[in-house]
Amino acid sequence: MENNLQKPKTTAKDFFFYLGAVALLYVSFGSLLTLLLNYIDYYFPDALSPQNYYDPYSSAIRFSLAMLIILFPVFYAATWYLNKNLRINPEKQDMGIRKWLLYLTLFVSLGIVIGDLVVLVNTFLNGEITTRFVLKVFSVLLLAGFVLTYYWLDLKGKYIEKPMLGRTLGLVAAVFVVASVIGGFFVIGSPASQRLVRFDQQKVNDLQSIQWQIVNFWQAKQKLPQNLIELKDPISGQIIPIDAQSGKSYEYLINGALSFKLCASFNKESVASGYSSEFARPAQPMAPQKGVPGIDDNWQHATGYVCFDRTIDPDLYPPLPRK
Repeated sequence: MENNLQKPKTTAKDFFFYLGAVALLYVSFGSLLTLLLNYIDYYFPDALSPQNYYDPYSSAIRFSLAMLIILFPVFYAATWYLNKNLRINPEKQDMGIRKWLLYLTLFVSLGIVIGDLVVLVNTFLNGEITTRFVLKVFSVLLLAGFVLTYYWLDLKGKYIEKPMLGRTLGLVAAVFVVASVIGGFFVIGSPASQRLVRFDQQKVNDLQSIQWQIVNFWQAKQKLPQNLIELKDPISGQIIPIDAQSGKSYEYLINGALSFKLCASFNKESVASGYSSEFARPAQPMAPQKGVPGIDDNWQHATGYVCFDRTIDPDLYPPLPRK
């Protein structure tokens, strides 16, 4: 009878705290790993990947930052509470829900470590080892190895015997996550900076649209429009974009029978190739297609007022046959 009284009882509170803590652990682990892998892609771009002016990483980084900023503190607080509760009630170490979730976490972590090492060896044997690849493998190994070590010690009750050990490892994890989050703002810039970048991207998109309309106008009438108002077409619903930041029209200047300029004011300098520290890269069409205006054009720009010179090539954009 005495042994039955000593068996730990799993309460609803214990169940949801442990389940919630493990769920938060997995989400935080995935967000932090995504963040690290995107940092590596940012600083070590793959030479075999096609360069384009859309940044494929900023959205993933922003989402991972948001997840970590909100969820990791909750996970940290839940883990602190559970460890404190175990020190007060050591018999709860043997709760079924706790052991099941800890063993599951160890199993998943060990599987990630083994899989990571298999990929490393396989890639090495294939002769494809690069700095970018090694850093990614190391990032996975570092995070999974830390989780494996932390929860193995937790399962063995080391944090009850040595409370300072648990606090130290928790502090190391917190510092690493905070440093990773701060690093994200150096990569993508502040929210205000991101808004300026989005304004610049919209301006380039607008200029591309106007350029297409001008070329289409020339193909139909064999002359350039005298101003942007001439491009309006109520029947087709064609409208002329305006600068969303200033609320003013873009500047259009005629240089000759086939030449014109499109001008706008930009907040940041664009990047020709590689990656910008603030993703200040304008949008550009993804693939060249003969006869499609706006493709294969140069939309790189400096900060401030910039004009883009364009000359229509009648061979590429021949006049449309008159009906």
